[in-house]
Amino acid sequence: MTYSITRRGFLAAGATFTALSALPAFPLRAAQPTLNLTIGTRTLEINGKAATVFGITQPNTMSGVMLNAGQRFAPRLSNSLNEPHLIHWHGQTPPMTQDGVPDLSQQPLAAGASFQYDFTPRPGTHWMHSHHGLAEQRLMAAPLIVREDAAADEQDVVVLLHDFTWRDPAEILSELTGGGGAHDMHGGSAPSTQPSLPQSMPGSNAHSGHDMGNMGGDMGGMGGGMMGAMDMMSHLHDVEYDAYLANDRTLADPEITLVEAGGRVRLRLINGATATAFQIDLGALEGRVIAVDGNAVQPVQGRRFPIAMGQRLDILLDIPKGGGTFPVFAVREGEAARTGIVLATPGAKIVKLSEAHDSAVAAVGLELESQLIALNPLKQRAPDRRIEMALGAASNYRWMLDDRSFGNHAPLAVRSGERVQLTFNNFTPMMHPMHLHGHHFQVVALNGAPVNGAMRDTVIVPAHMGSVTIAFDADNIGEWVLHCHNLYHMAAGMMTTVRYAA
Repeated sequence: MTYSITRRGFLAAGATFTALSALPAFPLRAAQPTLNLTIGTRTLEINGKAATVFGITQPNTMSGVMLNAGQRFAPRLSNSLNEPHLIHWHGQTPPMTQDGVPDLSQQPLAAGASFQYDFTPRPGTHWMHSHHGLAEQRLMAAPLIVREDAAADEQDVVVLLHDFTWRDPAEILSELTGGGGAHDMHGGSAPSTQPSLPQSMPGSNAHSGHDMGNMGGDMGGMGGGMMGAMDMMSHLHDVEYDAYLANDRTLADPEITLVEAGGRVRLRLINGATATAFQIDLGALEGRVIAVDGNAVQPVQGRRFPIAMGQRLDILLDIPKGGGTFPVFAVREGEAARTGIVLATPGAKIVKLSEAHDSAVAAVGLELESQLIALNPLKQRAPDRRIEMALGAASNYRWMLDDRSFGNHAPLAVRSGERVQLTFNNFTPMMHPMHLHGHHFQVVALNGAPVNGAMRDTVIVPAHMGSVTIAFDADNIGEWVLHCHNLYHMAAGMMTTVRYAA
């Protein structure tokens, strides 16, 4: 079986494999104008052990939604947990009151409560995930696909990536902060992040911002927990994981998706990992990136592409006429640990795959970003407002956006109708994927060099003085979260809002 959608009829022909084909984790289907989604728990088998994780499912237990462009998106979201919760529609641009950020756009859904959403979704590859505490680390996420052209002669294959730990995320954060816990996130105290052991995330007092003139000296003392034991000038990761998942499965038991020899696949990749960026390795296939974060770009051809947390890639693949087995790998940046899926034509031999790549891959950076050109860029216009923002780090695992870290909340002010230009300057030793809710922006400069870049909602800002400039039109009134999509960085302060002035 496969969760992909295709116009071709060969999937109904009962083709057989030489290995057992896995039951799909995300069997997406065209949604009705109104559908029911439930926030709850589910059980996965990961490396031979049962894991209780969160999920966003339909009544038939299917995870994920697929629509066609122009379809109404009117899910009734119900909370079956024993604690309040809420879901954010990442990549969508609904009215602020439906954005799904607890205590900002709406109140969390109480246990047993439901809420009816209703807006016209933005086409493209998007996803839904928790914005409540650290629940995203426990896989509270699912694909949200709005097909651009339902008549396209291509097979949609959706892959949601995760990093997985058996540990309670609250314990991880507490260790990182030296016991200080999380800074104020919308939603106040976090809900349970370990479904089998309900507990709250440790609280902390709000911290104040830091003058970037003193950041260099303070950064050297950044420590406590895991990060304090690492070389701050070179490390890529501050959390180690037990497994990496593609559609809820490891490479020990990967999802096998049936594809047609000579057919075309639209691979829709979603990085739902909490703190892990990946290099996508297409192996024997060469692909063309045709969209990023749901926005069309001029095709970029290659076999390996970076994807940071929160980002999406649409890659067109032409399956060879001779058929075969074609693994698609997601390799943790800077390392060899990997996950992935297998594309296979009818009758192809399925072989066991190692969970280690043949060699470590590079860290993610701007190598793809520098090649991307938007097919539908912003209209040419001078900025009405220019903002410079420093991404900072300080002791005890504090991450900051100027002095706008949560607890010292000073929103970025914009006015409706403005063209806003925002430059992120990264003074920290780690990459940050910066995500803006309620808007899509254009990348207009990389390390100070002007580009006519991609339209996105999440962009990589490289470590060690990396700089990225984005531009967006202030056309969605409200107050919108701006944050790093490394969940632990966000929880430790790298989060603010963009607020429309009256």
